[in-house]
Amino acid sequence: MRISVVQMNPGDDKAANIAAAERLIGAAVAEDRPDLVSLPEMWTSLGGSRETRHRNAEALPAPGGTGGAAYEALRALARRHRIFVHGGSLAEAAEGRLFNTTVVFDREGAEIARYRKLHLFDIQTPDGTGYRESATYGHGTEIVTAALGPLTAGLSICYDVRFPELYLALRRAGAEMIFVPSAFTLQTGKDHWEVLLRARAIETQCWIIAAATSGRHEERGEGRFTYGHSLIADPWGQVVAMAPDGAGFATARIEPARTERIRSDMPVLLHRRLA
Repeated sequence: MRISVVQMNPGDDKAANIAAAERLIGAAVAEDRPDLVSLPEMWTSLGGSRETRHRNAEALPAPGGTGGAAYEALRALARRHRIFVHGGSLAEAAEGRLFNTTVVFDREGAEIARYRKLHLFDIQTPDGTGYRESATYGHGTEIVTAALGPLTAGLSICYDVRFPELYLALRRAGAEMIFVPSAFTLQTGKDHWEVLLRARAIETQCWIIAAATSGRHEERGEGRFTYGHSLIADPWGQVVAMAPDGAGFATARIEPARTERIRSDMPVLLHRRLA
């Protein structure tokens, strides 16, 4: 299976973000012919005001139902290109609040998985910038995997990557690859992004698929920056593809035989003595 991670620089203009995603996915399909494309966290609306985030959110439909503009765009992309589409994450309006939610579509445009971010980003970066995701979003409660043809994928989002117990649970649930769509801050990304992703790959012996946002994003009149460096790491922890700076994409081939060999030679899941 060939997978492309799409790197974007989204703002708070939802229609422009959708158009940019369509262009980038079209370019990835034309150039690299992937079986699956993955988008970043909050690619539909990043930055802007609280009111803008609520306005750009979508109520996700029941299976088979009709969704909002971003949801339907993802479905159409899957159908048009006959690919699996991992929709990064978008703001889901539900239960009187928002959730940071991933949706995954099969080659026919049918939704096959939905995951709400478990761990919310309530931190202060070294330069003093504060983030409080829980002020806007609720947290999920379920671990989710998705069947992508013969492969099983685990779902996670951004800050989840700092909690290895989630990734171990996904491995135990059958995951052979794990998605980590992100909007990693520049401050944390330059020191932690690659090392965390490679560590999760090594620990779980899974492929890590990490599409990210990049560049400047305006929020409440000030610029905030995300790190980019979208990447794919193999189960040995080697980075096998990385996007350049700015909007773009990177593609790698997922090799199940390599996963099986690594797990057979070093069966760490069988050797675990602690939960």
